[in-house]
Amino acid sequence: MRPEFLGAPLDLLTLDQTVAQAVEAMRSHKLAHHVAINVAKLVKMRSDPELRRDVVQSHIAGVDGMGVVWGARLVGIPVPERVAGIDLMHHVLAACAAQRFRPYFLGARQDVLDSAITVAQQRWPGIEFAGSRNGYFRAEDEPGIVESIRRSGADCLFIGMPTPRKERFLHQHRDRVGVPFVMGVGGSFDVLAGVVSRAPVSMQRMGLEWLHRTLQEPSRMWRRYLATNITFAGLLAAAIVARAVHGNPHRLQGER
Repeated sequence: MRPEFLGAPLDLLTLDQTVAQAVEAMRSHKLAHHVAINVAKLVKMRSDPELRRDVVQSHIAGVDGMGVVWGARLVGIPVPERVAGIDLMHHVLAACAAQRFRPYFLGARQDVLDSAITVAQQRWPGIEFAGSRNGYFRAEDEPGIVESIRRSGADCLFIGMPTPRKERFLHQHRDRVGVPFVMGVGGSFDVLAGVVSRAPVSMQRMGLEWLHRTLQEPSRMWRRYLATNITFAGLLAAAIVARAVHGNPHRLQGER
C-alpha cells in the first residue's frame, strides 16, 4: 500500500524504476497512468475533490518537486529521490527511440508543439511519433480527439496542459484512448521546444524552480507561488506536530 503525504498518494520509486514501469506497460500493453505530485498540485487537491480523485485513482504517483521530497522525509516517508515529470518524459522518449515505441503529444500551442516534436526528433534520432494535437480544443471536441489517439496506435501519451485539465482528461479518457502509458507533463513541451528555460541544476537541487519560474513571469506567478508555498508550509508544520504526538508517519498528514 503506497503511503500518503498531506492527502496525496506517493509511489516511492526512483527515476529508473519509473521508466522501467513505463517501458513494461508499453511492452505488455497494460495501462499505466502516471501523475506527478508537486507542491502546487498537492495544495490544490485539498480544495478540488475531482482533482484528488483523479490523482488517487492513478497507477503511479511520482514525486515531482523537492518540497514534496523534503516534506515527506520530514514525516518519515522514505522518498528515494525526486522524479521530475520532464526528466521522466525525456527518458521515456529515449526508450521510444531505442525500442521503436511511438509517442503522441497532446497540448500546447501549435507552434510550440511543432517545435517540441522537431527538437525531440533531433535529440533522439529514429523516434517516430504516432501523432500530435495542440491543446486548444473544446469539450465537445474531445470524443474526436480520443478516437484520433486511439486510431494512431500510440504506445505512450504525453499531455502538455495545466492542472487540473490534464488530470481530468486522463481520468475521463484513459481507458478509451487505448494507450498503455499515459502521463501529464504540464509545461514540458514549452521547455523541450526552448520557449521556456528550465531552472539551473543548482536551483533544482535547492528546490527553487518556483523562484526561477517567478523571475521569468513575475506578474503572473508571484501571487500563485506565495499563496501555495505558505499553505504548504502550514500543512507540513501540522503534519510534523501530528507525527511527534502520534508517531505514525504514513497516515497523519494533516488531512481534514
